[in-house]
Amino acid sequence: MAVSNLDRSAKGVYPIAITPFDKDGSVDNESLDRLIDFYLSCNVPGLTILGVLGEVSRLSDSESIALTKRVLARVNGRAQVIVGVSHVGRQNFVAFTRSVMQAGAAGIMVAPTAGLKTEEQVIGFFDGLIGAIGADVPIALQDYPQNTNVFISPETLGILIQRHASIKVVKHEEASALNKITRLREQETEGGRERVSILVGNSALYLPQELHRGVDGANTGVAFPEMLVEVCDQFCKGQPQQGEDLYDLFLPLIRYEQQPGIGLAIRKEIFRRRGIIKHADVRAPGPRLNNHDHQELTALLARLQSRLAESPFSQLIRSHPSSS
Repeated sequence: MAVSNLDRSAKGVYPIAITPFDKDGSVDNESLDRLIDFYLSCNVPGLTILGVLGEVSRLSDSESIALTKRVLARVNGRAQVIVGVSHVGRQNFVAFTRSVMQAGAAGIMVAPTAGLKTEEQVIGFFDGLIGAIGADVPIALQDYPQNTNVFISPETLGILIQRHASIKVVKHEEASALNKITRLREQETEGGRERVSILVGNSALYLPQELHRGVDGANTGVAFPEMLVEVCDQFCKGQPQQGEDLYDLFLPLIRYEQQPGIGLAIRKEIFRRRGIIKHADVRAPGPRLNNHDHQELTALLARLQSRLAESPFSQLIRSHPSSS
């Protein structure tokens, strides 16, 4: 089954997939299949694999290609699959991009390489990259300066969007640059350039405010993606208050998941407790939760379960979070 490539109308929630591992450190394909099925059951238009949350830096090229092909086969055209491409060397970047696009990816996610210091260097980087991979490869441009240490102004983003039609999505992750969203949308209303899709990451820490500012959805990896889907749907239906009420129920957990260092381990543990993956291990060398972490997580999930049961959204989570 074929699915369309990523375009500038992208809207909704595109979860960033984790990568489940067995106890021996190999990719757990059985859990991966179950995880993909779960994402699709949330009625998402697409998902992203091989991002930071997917532990791409701990995967070999052969593992990354094998994982991409397995995910694409499992999705089987039911949603768009965006593949993170982070190779530093241009030749390897081009080869990997060609491989995943030939396998059926809907586009790639790419961030500016670390070390770019000026706006001219950022523009030059994307000019060279797009020239090498071809203007037909759809791109989600990841603007994540906390990770890359490359800050891109709204004006430079506007230039890149206007200059390269293959940039379909701006993945906005600058924390918390709400005014950047406003400026990007103003560029469009002022007639400066064509509209682009803006999806937000950063664990959706500011999602309600970002939706009010005009973003199209989320591209992030929280452990309850169905909540993000419902929040975005409520905003889309013109019911932002209901969306914010639901978001508020999950905010303590979202904040806890976002902890530097152990955030991914927490997220994987929640997926394990939900019965979606078998093991919560982060591939070595990676963080592990201690007894205090487990106790805190248990308390947060129990509180969430209690608050959900008393809310209008009690049926949203088909399987309530386990506290054990």
